[in-house]
Amino acid sequence: MKSNKLVIIPTYNEKENIQDIIREVLALPEHFDVLVIDDGSPDGTAALVREMKTIYSSNLFLKERQGKLGLGTAYLEGFTYALQNGYEYIFEMDADFSHNPRDLSKLYEAAFRDGHDMVIGSRYVSGVNVVNWPMGRVLMSFFASKYVQFITGIPIRDTTAGFVCYRSRVLEAINLEKIRFIGYAFQIEMKFTAWKLGFDIFEVPIIFTDRTRGTSKMSKHIFREAVFGVIYLKLKSMIKKYRPVN
Repeated sequence: MKSNKLVIIPTYNEKENIQDIIREVLALPEHFDVLVIDDGSPDGTAALVREMKTIYSSNLFLKERQGKLGLGTAYLEGFTYALQNGYEYIFEMDADFSHNPRDLSKLYEAAFRDGHDMVIGSRYVSGVNVVNWPMGRVLMSFFASKYVQFITGIPIRDTTAGFVCYRSRVLEAINLEKIRFIGYAFQIEMKFTAWKLGFDIFEVPIIFTDRTRGTSKMSKHIFREAVFGVIYLKLKSMIKKYRPVN
């Protein structure tokens, strides 16, 4: 039976994790659907998803793209798919178990039961809840969010979080074709735009655990995009008028 909840999982070389993460998400009692968007992984990630589709044919979907096109474009393609297929709750989630699949239930409850428009699985709303990261990376991530808050004024503790639930009305209100960034600045831009449009954003505390299998996709280019992208968003907001959604 088709769900009204879709979990979008972008992948690039995630063969060690992808089947396990799909099994855990689809086993949750809230009955989520899963859309994997694979950027031409040379390790055969997409083939493993196709194999699972023979078992989960009604709840597992796959989009295969040619080449590594970026995290942001994968999510934008997933958002378009979700809206076209009538999903009410749309989730962003990593494939590497840094986000605990069971926490999807917490994000969903905050959106469905409590009525929040956008729910963020936050590493920093109740202290610093990160496991297995080197201290240098923890500090960089924490102060990156502080930097975003300082520049933009956005009242969100974890602005770079990639574990998010959107109500469909948020994505319908955002002009997805105008979203500029494709790396981790994409996460900031989506939150900033939703906030400027007046949506109710809520942070749920989670514990973020660094991957134990596979390779991180973080790069200096992604970090630079986030640093300078924040300045761009602030300057753009001084010119563009955002009309809050009623």
